[in-house]
Amino acid sequence: MSRWLSIAGIAVAAACGSGNSTGYGGNPPPPPPPPSPPPGGHSTTITVANNSFSPTPDTIPAGNITFHWAANAVTHNVSWDTGPAPLPSASGNKAAGDPDYVVALSTGTYTYHCLIHGASMSGRIVVTP
Repeated sequence: MSRWLSIAGIAVAAACGSGNSTGYGGNPPPPPPPPSPPPGGHSTTITVANNSFSPTPDTIPAGNITFHWAANAVTHNVSWDTGPAPLPSASGNKAAGDPDYVVALSTGTYTYHCLIHGASMSGRIVVTP
């Protein structure tokens, strides 16, 4: 009888130690996390629509910001009011389909408006380090 118990013990031990050794219950390990964004700046987009900028206010990391004219946008522009010197140049008049206006912004708070529509179409960006 003890001989059969010894054989049964060996069989149980072998069954417990066999199988997949990945530690994931026989399933493949999870995929690696996505890579970190590349260093050297960030970017974000503000949409210029009919009589509005969106989002505003906006808080972004230092780097590039893109102003994109919406598909139905009539002529607007971006003119800078306040911010760290030197302020970026104004965008010039643009409408839907025109190239985006891209500027690099350093740390600080910037206010801007559309020269055509005045204070009723304005925005604010807070740029963090």
